[in-house]
Amino acid sequence: MLGNLINMYAAKFLIHRRSPVFLLNRVSITTKKKVHDPSEEELLPIFQYPISKSTDRRVYVWGFAETGALGIHLPRGKKGKKSYKNNFKLVWHPMRSSFAERFDITNIACGYGFTVASIKTSEQHKVFGTGINTDSQIGYHSPRRNHPLELLLSYAPIYIPYKSLECEIKAVAAGRAHTIILTDKEGVYTLGNNAYGQCGRKVNVNEEYKGSMVTHNIQKLGKESIIDVCCGQDHSLFITESGKVYACGWGADGQTGLGNYDNRSTPTAVIGDITTEKIVKVASTGDCVLALNNKGELFGWGNSEYGQIPMATTQHQVNTPYALLNFTRGLGRIVDIAAGGSFCMIVNDQGDVFVWGFGLLGLGPNVQHTATPKQIPPTLFGRNEFNPECVVKKISCGISHLAAVTNNGDLYMWGRNRQGCLGLGNTNDQHFPLKVAIGAHVLKVACSVDHSVAVCKPFV
Repeated sequence: MLGNLINMYAAKFLIHRRSPVFLLNRVSITTKKKVHDPSEEELLPIFQYPISKSTDRRVYVWGFAETGALGIHLPRGKKGKKSYKNNFKLVWHPMRSSFAERFDITNIACGYGFTVASIKTSEQHKVFGTGINTDSQIGYHSPRRNHPLELLLSYAPIYIPYKSLECEIKAVAAGRAHTIILTDKEGVYTLGNNAYGQCGRKVNVNEEYKGSMVTHNIQKLGKESIIDVCCGQDHSLFITESGKVYACGWGADGQTGLGNYDNRSTPTAVIGDITTEKIVKVASTGDCVLALNNKGELFGWGNSEYGQIPMATTQHQVNTPYALLNFTRGLGRIVDIAAGGSFCMIVNDQGDVFVWGFGLLGLGPNVQHTATPKQIPPTLFGRNEFNPECVVKKISCGISHLAAVTNNGDLYMWGRNRQGCLGLGNTNDQHFPLKVAIGAHVLKVACSVDHSVAVCKPFV
């Protein structure tokens, strides 16, 4: 079953990509015995790590569990005894993560079949990962020497060669098979697949990513500190302190914004309409990119097969950032953005949500494509005469599903419900936003191909 699933990842989401080889091994949780040599490891269950929990943050996970991306164990049912409904395959409703009960989770990111989380600590292990690890996107893990694991069912520490253990993790981002870790003092660290230069280092066509211990450090870009990062499918984006955007990786759809369709292994300043702007956020899940400046204005580039980046021509690959001021005129100041596989979504300062492109956009079963931004009725997010102050504050999306978080801490999800990634108790596609039952106040949500993760706080 799992082999078929991984073939599905390659077939459906890795079009015109060189797919890695997926082999499944028996899974264990490991920690490093020697900091300077991650290949020498001592097996240690995660529960033997000292608890370093001081905040009330909670993490809930749901969706496809068989890849290990949820980091939880659901035992298979036994004959003659009551078994779990999902039988270790799907988590239908949000389930509280036991890993997050032991550590202060600060950031979390969902990759294609894996999850990365950073914790608040002054110890060596500041970032943990779980799930598919075919390209060492969540580090090197080997219960026996020279037998690296390609799949983990529980969180394991990712070895990063920090120069000082006092540094803190400011953000994490995950792509198809690579990971970016942003620190406060040491720039970014990248690991995983670098076949297209998405890790920001020279491409070695003979490099073996399975069992790799390579970690690349990018201190600064253009003599400026990096303040935010974002991963698309096989490309990476970096924002510097002055609001400039740098990109590297796969560029066949123009997603690097460098004026060409070439791959780029060195992070290079993105050109076009954003060169004179201070960009505060970039969003990308597949091959389309949105950018938001400090004035609340929108820019876009990359794949536009479904009109995500409207142009005067019928151009489907936009390799230079383009200002979408006329396209979004009258929608108000934009405060958050999200870009999926074939659609885009924005929210303005009034808490109104707009979508365009192709997919299950939240506009009902009869609307699967729109060339212009269409507002999703605010009543679907809980705003009514009894609750007039309810507004959407944050949005997110995976390849084919969407999410919105309100100021009341409610989470709404809709779109393709692949492997139960909407957390609604079934695998039925959802044509309009529906509230997800989470017993906590949702702060932010991360989405990927077939699983979702939410960081929350208690109601009281």
